[in-house]
Amino acid sequence: MEIRAHAKFVRNAPRKVRLVADTVRGLGIADALARLRFIPKAASLPVMKLLQSAVANAENNFHLKAENLFIKSILVNEGPRLK
Repeated sequence: MEIRAHAKFVRNAPRKVRLVADTVRGLGIADALARLRFIPKAASLPVMKLLQSAVANAENNFHLKAENLFIKSILVNEGPRLK
């Protein structure tokens, strides 16, 4: 089963967020959240909130346990630009 969570309109450059996303791709949720706490980048906070949202979706909507979850894929794309 695949659980999805989306974070839209994050005010960070996608190139900088991809650096953080690459470090947690393929890890378990507990390991990923532990690493995100100690990454000294501003982009780690939105990625951490996104993972916590995905875990909450899995627990509340699908009755899954958090210790069985892992990050299958995480994508960072460009959003709308400010003028």
